[in-house]
Amino acid sequence: MRFTWLAISLLLLCFCTGCAANSHEGTASAETGEQEKKETRVQTYIESTESVKLNSGYAMPRLGLGTWTLRDKTCEDAVYTAIKCGYRLIDTARYYGNEAAVGKGINKAIDEGLVRREEIFITSKIMPGDYTRADRAIDDSLAALKLGYIDLMLIHQPGANDEEVYKALERGVRDGKIRSIGISNYYTPQDFERIQRIAEITPAVVQNENHPYYQNTSLQEYLKKYNTVLEAWYPFGGRGNTEKILQNETIKRIAKAHGKTSAQIVLRWQIQAGYVVIPGSSNPAHIAENISIFDFELTADEMQDMAGLDRQARFENW
Repeated sequence: MRFTWLAISLLLLCFCTGCAANSHEGTASAETGEQEKKETRVQTYIESTESVKLNSGYAMPRLGLGTWTLRDKTCEDAVYTAIKCGYRLIDTARYYGNEAAVGKGINKAIDEGLVRREEIFITSKIMPGDYTRADRAIDDSLAALKLGYIDLMLIHQPGANDEEVYKALERGVRDGKIRSIGISNYYTPQDFERIQRIAEITPAVVQNENHPYYQNTSLQEYLKKYNTVLEAWYPFGGRGNTEKILQNETIKRIAKAHGKTSAQIVLRWQIQAGYVVIPGSSNPAHIAENISIFDFELTADEMQDMAGLDRQARFENW
């Protein structure tokens, strides 16, 4: 896999935070100065990470780390590594069974002074098994994460009693437990309106499957009147389908033109198209690669080429 200088530099920083401070006395000043210049350039890219202002008034980073399938120490380490690489959005869920590990990774970074709590945006979701006890489920998530509050909490998917679940989320906002709320796996304007019609607080985010073969621009356009943001899970199609997207000839051609990987092209397209995107990985190299997308832009023609890949074909059915 081809990595850009930025991705390699980010990967080194992920593992070597503080290395310069611990170097032996006598290191050449010129060498130290050059390292500082490189770190400054990398930090400039990290700080350029875009965010979107939600209809709740809070800013949400456009790129984050997904944690589906990550467990225990693997999850904790992935979250910690992501924060060191510059990520500020972390996505979890009750169903994933990893909220405690996510919280440990974030709190480790906070304790080490890498980040402040208010700089992190944490998303969780109420799972269907908790739809009859949604208020307690919110408290369970808070207890597991140990972060004081949840930045965004979603209904994980449509199901019996989901309208009452949304009302519980609204109570969570009023009680100061949650800052923004939304829904996940609601794919049509009709699905959205079923929740919106009973809502006192308009959903800030709809999180759905979204990738080059399933772009659902019609829903994205519909949500604009509510200033509701569409967030993409499975940006590469998900396990078993990743190569179908990353080996697409159009994507590979654009990647070659920019000296980037296919994964970086897909993520850059998502960002420029107005989505929030949460690629998942426990691989430090991939984590660094995925955030190294803020030093280039796709052209208008390339964005049109990416739009042309849409087949309205989902890989999941939930």
